[in-house]
Amino acid sequence: DALGIVRQELGGKTALLGFAGAPWTLAAYMVEGGSPAHSPAIARLAQNEPGQFEKLMRKLTRAVTECLRLQVAAGADAVQIFDSWGALCPAEHYEKWSLSWIKEIIAALPPKTPVIFFAKGMAQHATALQATGAKVLSLDQSVDLAAFRRAHPNIATQGNLEPELLAGEPDQVRTATSELLRLVTGPGHIVNLGHGITPQAKIECVAALVETVVASSLSA
Repeated sequence: DALGIVRQELGGKTALLGFAGAPWTLAAYMVEGGSPAHSPAIARLAQNEPGQFEKLMRKLTRAVTECLRLQVAAGADAVQIFDSWGALCPAEHYEKWSLSWIKEIIAALPPKTPVIFFAKGMAQHATALQATGAKVLSLDQSVDLAAFRRAHPNIATQGNLEPELLAGEPDQVRTATSELLRLVTGPGHIVNLGHGITPQAKIECVAALVETVVASSLSA
């Protein structure tokens, strides 16, 4: 209902994005009972109790799929899937334990639904991430954006700005945003942060980010 109301208020003038957590990341929070940063219990569950792990992932996959379907039906122009704790998954298991479920979700969405996929700390697996069916890969702030785009010229990208910038000064935000725009050669990049906005972000810094991007697009 909220998405439908926002869609109506926007009047078609601004894109509306939906989002959901990836099954692996949701499972990490559920199994840990909080932030899993220092104790990847989900990896131990997957390794030691594969049957229980699969049951959990299958339930989460159904729930995420239904959530995103409802968002698309309510008017979302695109949806983003966040695998914020993807880096907790051992590299040799990442495709089976996380990406296979993402692929299943994307395949179950309405045809041609644009999907943005964010897997924090996993940009080195770009080819596998794209193979899920996602149209855009969102990059955290640790990624060398220019190098990534040179290595993967056919992959649309998003993000890469340091979230902590928005807790600083507007001039710093303008400088960093202008530098990012300079690095992005050609189309196919959505300006955004490298992860979520922090509680310390200042309204004037958010405004500086938006104003810099708008001014750049108008002068292009």
